[in-house]
Amino acid sequence: MVRKLDPEKVAKLHKTEDLLEKRYGKLGTAEREAFHEKALTYYYTEILKDRRKELKMTQQQLADKVGKDRSYIAHIERGQTDMQLSSFVSISNALGLGFSLQAI
Repeated sequence: MVRKLDPEKVAKLHKTEDLLEKRYGKLGTAEREAFHEKALTYYYTEILKDRRKELKMTQQQLADKVGKDRSYIAHIERGQTDMQLSSFVSISNALGLGFSLQAI
């Protein structure tokens, strides 16, 4: 059985862009850019953390592999530090993850 969407209900749905604009400002504003940076940081740290767990690797084992303190890995996974690109690449490689850039 296929149900049709109620056009009145659909019209009342909020658009993601409208919600983001209301809370963080329009695209290009400092507030919106700060939110975007935090969102990307969260996204990439979750990928690293999930991969570490998938490999059944402890934070200490990862730290030893990349020559960092366990507390540094913990701070990264909690989004409490701004890691350098070199650290990101090193951690990614230690977890067997590739990394590439592309023009947008």
